[in-house]
Formats: sequence, structure tokens, C-alpha cells
Amino acid sequence: MKKTVKDVEVQGKKALVRVDFNVPLKNGEVADDARIRGALPTIRYLIENGAGVILCSHLGRPKGKPDDALRMDPVARRLSELLGAEVKKLDDCIGEAVNRAKAELKPGGVLMLENTRFHDGEKANDDGFAAQLAQGVDLFVNDAFGAAHRAHGSTEGVARLLPAVSGLLMAREIEVLERLVANPAPPVVAIFGGAKISDKIGVLERFLQKADTLMIGGAMANTFFLAKGLEIGESLAETDSLETAGEILEKGGDRLMLPVDVVVAESPDLPDGRRTVAVDAVPAGWKILDIGPETVKRFSDGLKSAGTVVWNGPMGMFEKSPFDEGTRAVAEILAELDAETYIGGGDSGSAVKQAGAVDKMTHVSTGGGAFLEYLEGRTLPGVAALEDA
Repeated sequence: MKKTVKDVEVQGKKALVRVDFNVPLKNGEVADDARIRGALPTIRYLIENGAGVILCSHLGRPKGKPDDALRMDPVARRLSELLGAEVKKLDDCIGEAVNRAKAELKPGGVLMLENTRFHDGEKANDDGFAAQLAQGVDLFVNDAFGAAHRAHGSTEGVARLLPAVSGLLMAREIEVLERLVANPAPPVVAIFGGAKISDKIGVLERFLQKADTLMIGGAMANTFFLAKGLEIGESLAETDSLETAGEILEKGGDRLMLPVDVVVAESPDLPDGRRTVAVDAVPAGWKILDIGPETVKRFSDGLKSAGTVVWNGPMGMFEKSPFDEGTRAVAEILAELDAETYIGGGDSGSAVKQAGAVDKMTHVSTGGGAFLEYLEGRTLPGVAALEDA
């Protein structure tokens, strides 16, 4: 285990806290504040125990330079509302003005630095950039599990320059996932969706060893259909992963469950013309955009006796109604199970939230990529850099 913010003296210290405030924005405001709320226990703990808090995060994918659409101002406004206290937002994350603000920061005060990815040094994990982030700071707290699989300046670089501990959200993620990896209640069922096999080869192979059943949906399933010699029309697939898909099919055998029916349309923009067809009856030129009702029933039957369920990735084009129905159905099925249920970030987490089922899950992770890499057994740089308990 790693040291947490509760294992060190914070009174009178200035703490640089890496949070994951990479939140969706709409019309210049925060559209979903779940990640901000997730960091509140750590921020409040530091404030209440007399630390000055300096928050840093990335937002979106600016290309190493400022992008006005990706400034942290809406995030600072929302955090101020949630804390019921002023969060002073700065116009950069490094530099003289930032160093002055750090020097003037009083115990209990909160600063928010500008988007760390406005500088090339962030993704490059540049020593000079990390040193500037660490300037005038006594302690580094990493509470950004969602970014823990990145060796960036604000996740790994600063941890080499300061006493470095985990925040309360990060500590819970590590504790829960360690328990899942070490001692899952049998039988274990893993559900994987999303677009790409190539992103999930490691975790698929790991769960071929650990899981009793592996269910595959989303565009990822299309590559398996191709590997089985089925026609998939104009559906999204990874033709360069066909060999991998074939190997997984062979290793998985009867434990691997693929869709038996799918929802197809000529285009996602023509939902009224959609049809449900068997997987071997996809019309030429059409696209597979969701799993069908027979597949939902089959998955549901396969989940009834599960002791542990791990789910990452949507079952279809979740971002576009009505092709979100399969993903929502899976979320609703999991909400009714007696099993331990672990949900990995992104669209799976959104589906669980939209189904009003977050409280019915054992754990909804704040990380997608980090969740997968942890389950795969890979070292997360942002975790490894923290001090051991």
C-alpha cells in the first residue's frame, strides 16, 4: 500500500494536488461534475487540517499550447460552488505569477492552476516543467487515478521531487482494485466492449486466465465476427487484429460469449430505419451499431450466477440514441445482481449513472485506461512514484 494524505503532517504545508478534472464541458460550463465531487474528500481534508491547496489537472487534448475552449475556469467555478469557498483560478500552471500566488497562499486557501497540457513539458514528463510545478510546494498529493497510467510531469515527474502520497480517492481505487485482483468471488464474469481489441489485448488475455466467462460487445465484437468469417457490412472493425481475435477465440472456447444478434442501420444518422438481425445476416453496406435483445437475454442469463463482474466498454454506439439501449440494458442487469460489480470508467460509468445504479455497484472506477492497465497487472507510473506505507 501507499502512504496517503492522512499518513503525513499537512498543517501549515502547501500541497500540490494532482486531480482528474478532465470533465465534459457544455456551453462553457461543466456538464458532469462527478470527477470534481470525487476529489472533494481530499481537498476538504487538506483545508480542514490547515494546508494551502494548489490544484492541477489536464482538460481535453490541447496540443501543448493554450486553447481557450479548454481553460480550467468553468471547473474552478463549479468547485467553488461545491466547496462553498472561493477557488482562485490562475492563468498558467508555471511561471512568476504562479510562484507569487503560491507564496501568498494561506492555510485553508485553494488555488487552481491552468490546464497542465497547455505546456509540452507535461506529456513529455520534462524535468524542468516538473521542477516549476514543484516550486514553492512542500508536499505532492496524487488523487488522479484516471491519469495514473500516464508518466507525465504532473503525475510522475513532481513525485520524484517532493514527498509524494496518495489522495483519498486514489487510495480507495488502489484498495478496491487490489482486492479485486487478489481475491475475486467466483464465478468471475468479465464484460468488454468499446471499439478496439488492440487497446485491450493484455486485459483480455489476463481475463482468459482469471474469468469463468468473457462477454464481448461493442465494435470490438465485429473484429471477432470477421475472424469467424462472418460478413459485417460497413461496420467498424480492426482488420490488423484478426489474428489476435482468432487466438482469443481459440483460447476462450465455450467461455467466450459473442453477440448472437445485432442492431444495424445504414447510418447512425438514420436510426428510424434500424433493424435487428442475426450476426450472420448483416446486410451489405449496413453498420452494426448495438447488441440485440437476444444477446441482452443471453448475457443476462450468463450473469445470474456470477460472484464477481468486471465491466469496461459500451455495447454499441452509446453516445447516439437509440444505439445506447444495449449498454443501458447491461447496466440495469448488473444493478439487480447479488454479485460484486466493478465498473471501469468512461461510457460504462456513464451508463451506470444514467441507469441510476451507481449506488448498486460495488465500485465505479474514475479511470478507464488506468482501470484496465491495473487489472492487466501493469505498473501505473502515477502510483509507483508515491511513497510506500
